[in-house]
Amino acid sequence: MSDETGRATIELRLASSAQLFNTLDPFPFREGDIDADAERYIVEWAQDLPKDAALAIIVHLPGADDPARPRPDLSVALTGWFAAKARAESHALRALFRDGRLAFLIGFAGLAVCLFLSFLLTQRSEGPFARVVQESLVIIGWVVIWRPAEMFLYDWLPLLRRKRLYQRLAQATVTVRMETCG
Repeated sequence: MSDETGRATIELRLASSAQLFNTLDPFPFREGDIDADAERYIVEWAQDLPKDAALAIIVHLPGADDPARPRPDLSVALTGWFAAKARAESHALRALFRDGRLAFLIGFAGLAVCLFLSFLLTQRSEGPFARVVQESLVIIGWVVIWRPAEMFLYDWLPLLRRKRLYQRLAQATVTVRMETCG
């Protein structure tokens, strides 16, 4: 679905604006946590929308809210929440690459030791038992390097995908529409 400006839209129909926030969070709306179910709903809808389309979030609220209660700034709350999630994914990505570099050094050293021991064994021993030990050392060496390789080849992709999605949600246009009951 898209709005009049061509943005891909996510629509929320709420009984009150408080539904959007974590009720256990003691902070006011601007700094408050978005409810996990509300976040999951928004994220799942955003994942289904075209990746290159700008996003719009439309929040439908009943118009009979208590006028004495301050109305939260849902735009600031939602975009701020998703901007913080994008920053968290950026930190996780940096941590993954930092840990990956350390794991690669450890894995490379382990691979080198295993290959060196295998080489020494082939120089000093022959026979089926020596061959089994030699091949086992080679396999262990490659297993030791597998996790660092996996970190650099595959593990960063979901983090980057979530970071980009959260950035798109942080840049979304949030519109609150007050609806009359009746």
